[in-house]
Amino acid sequence: MNERIGTHLTPEEAQEIHKGFMGTFVLYVAIAVVAHFLMWAYKPWL
Repeated sequence: MNERIGTHLTPEEAQEIHKGFMGTFVLYVAIAVVAHFLMWAYKPWL
């Protein structure tokens, strides 16, 4: 029997989607950190 998760994905499919999600999430956070640093360098708020 093919093991499935509640979303009808196999564990391998779920891992692949998770890997893609984490990659884009890390990119999003990196862009946000750079944007905050540039804004802080331009006009410090602390």
